[in-house]
Amino acid sequence: MFPVDNNVLDKILSKLEIPDISTATIRQICAVAAQLEEEAGEKCVHLEIGNPGLPAESIGIEHECNALRAGVANKYPDIAGIPALKSAGKKFVKAFLNVDISEKGVVPTVGSMQGSFTLMLLLKQRLENKDTLLLINPGFPAQRHQAKLLGMRTQSFDIYNYRGKALEKKLEEELSSGRVTAMIYSNPNNPAWTNLTEEELEIIGRMATKYDAIVMEDLAYLGMDFRKDFGHPFEAPYIPTVAKYTDNYILLVSASKIFSYAGQRIAIVCMSDYVYNRHYEFFEKFYEMPAFGDAYIYGVLYCASSGATHSAQYAYAAMLDAAADGKLNFVDHTSEYGRRAHIVKQKFLDNGFHIVYNIDGDQPISDGFFFTAGYRDMPGKDLQKELLRYGVSSISLASTGSDQEGVRVTVSMISDDEDMQRLGERLQAFNSAMQSDRK
Repeated sequence: MFPVDNNVLDKILSKLEIPDISTATIRQICAVAAQLEEEAGEKCVHLEIGNPGLPAESIGIEHECNALRAGVANKYPDIAGIPALKSAGKKFVKAFLNVDISEKGVVPTVGSMQGSFTLMLLLKQRLENKDTLLLINPGFPAQRHQAKLLGMRTQSFDIYNYRGKALEKKLEEELSSGRVTAMIYSNPNNPAWTNLTEEELEIIGRMATKYDAIVMEDLAYLGMDFRKDFGHPFEAPYIPTVAKYTDNYILLVSASKIFSYAGQRIAIVCMSDYVYNRHYEFFEKFYEMPAFGDAYIYGVLYCASSGATHSAQYAYAAMLDAAADGKLNFVDHTSEYGRRAHIVKQKFLDNGFHIVYNIDGDQPISDGFFFTAGYRDMPGKDLQKELLRYGVSSISLASTGSDQEGVRVTVSMISDDEDMQRLGERLQAFNSAMQSDRK
């Protein structure tokens, strides 16, 4: 039973060949938790992986099944996207972000993971003197690994100390060399659940234009800043986006979280006309297609997967259309994560923890899919390991590029009263042991 002895955990880490738990991937931490569950004979509390904790939207399932029955499984999809998805994507972006994009700039990918990976490859090639990706951290750990796998140079900084006007000076510092080809961040943020303010988005957009850096804005949790109701199409308030402040943008819009459709691996890349139509000498020679958008679709995506799953495109188109037509309120559905976060966050606070990234401008962060927790002055690596001993599985902030000490908490898998009770008991046991050790 939990807590397990330190030696037990160390043996598991050794067996799985994990030398430093703070830099382990999410899937490695899941493997550690699975081994711990066998050793302890009890379930871990899974705060490490962001699986959707809600049922997939039935509209998507219905349309995907209909598409399969209609025979699409034996046909390659149009690699640029089926017409229904391109149309729905354009309408959805206008309905909820109040941004106009062309249908040709709406391109399906096998989840936003494929979107960011393939875009990085192309962005690395577009100009000879621009070979660097700027990661605005903390961020999704996989994106840093993607850049590493591609051999792409990276720069990064932790936004913790650079909110508001301070962000402009920091971006000037990072971009002034001229080598940065693109910036990437998530909003709402994974892992911190911070949301960039309009002031900060304007700064990012202006700097992107000034230094010709294309912004990849990862909107995996689109609309989930539950402090405002973004669930009504074609009505203010609209979801904040850098696209209002620059033409140098690419939006990543995934079905995984907003529609709980993660298993079907479907997303859309939405690029501005300016980005899509811009010509590059290297692309003309290498791909025999000078335009960025054409080189992306027919040069890179074709080789990566030959298109996103045909039936999943029909499902995604139906969900996007239903949302834009006011028939599917995905913001209301996903607000369940906010309810869970409010309860889980209080359990951490009641047991001596503090919220690490806690402010947007002058407002406390929203309750949502993630939050970050620290315990006194304990290093994040030690905190992550000690919580594992108590059967609470999380990832360290170090793995997200953060300079702060703590762990990321994902609430999606805390789905019932039993999970909540188990978490509270284990945090209480952990806190009691820490207090005893200090005496």
